Amino acid sequence: MTPRSGRPTILISRLLPEAAIDLARSRAEVDAYTVDAAMPRAELLTRLCVISEAIDQALLDACPDLRVVSNVAVGYNNVDVAACTRRGVVVTNTPDVLTDTTADFAWALLMAAARRVVEADRYLREGRFQQWEYMLLLGGDVHGKTLGVVGFGRIGRAMARRAQGFGMRVLYQDAVAADAATEHELRASRTDLATLLRESDFVSLHTPLIPETRHLINAGSLRTMKKTAFLINAARGPVVDEAALVQALREGWIAGAGLDVFEEEPKVHPGLIELSNVVLAPHIASASSETRLKMATLAVENCLAVLEGKTPPTPVNPEVLNRR
Repeated sequence: MTPRSGRPTILISRLLPEAAIDLARSRAEVDAYTVDAAMPRAELLTRLCVISEAIDQALLDACPDLRVVSNVAVGYNNVDVAACTRRGVVVTNTPDVLTDTTADFAWALLMAAARRVVEADRYLREGRFQQWEYMLLLGGDVHGKTLGVVGFGRIGRAMARRAQGFGMRVLYQDAVAADAATEHELRASRTDLATLLRESDFVSLHTPLIPETRHLINAGSLRTMKKTAFLINAARGPVVDEAALVQALREGWIAGAGLDVFEEEPKVHPGLIELSNVVLAPHIASASSETRLKMATLAVENCLAVLEGKTPPTPVNPEVLNRR
């Protein structure tokens, strides 16, 4: 949509760093939502030009002038890309800039779950620490163990790289094998999911959410894991069947878990809240101030490029660009 000024209009539907908003304002008219929460859908339909919320066929039908969906994330399961492509709407995302930050946090979840950091913090704050005890809050070692990485893209490989510092064996499962040089560099071996689950001490999920990966981790797969194993999910919530995970944690099928994402966000399965052997975080894996600014800036640059007739840095459906 282009106002009388001749400049395109951008609706920023989430609170973003001011520097990213200033970049957008320098080259477009900006309508910025100033609440750090999802904009109500009715308001989206009345204010929409470019947003980063759920984009489906109904919304596209209501917004025929939409030209670009600039998603402030790597994943884009909130966007009906096929519908956008049919409409000639460019979809972009923000890969690369959050790889290491997300891997850092996934590793933090892994360490916190293995060494029972949250339990220990609560124990101390509750005034229960009266003396040093030999058997108090025994956790599991990380060094020398086996890390299984499900999804060997940018973030999965970053996890494997961190595992080298802990002398870990790395197994990975992915539909596409990494090249031999990458496998050698990361000391990683490709295997099938069943073998990975059976042999890994830590299973870290880094797969996109597609129909084939929904409930990839379910009761059956959890039962094949070691009783001493930990599950880490900083990918997409529905990759894990939360009800099955609750049962696995309650009944000791696995030792613990660390979760940054949930099946029905922002809802969390009440069974998880009650358990002490799971570390929970509110979807903050990329939430460093530096990285969130990089993500917002890239999203704005993607948006401006499309509106100015240029090629965006990180398109999801580049075939739309070829129609122009």
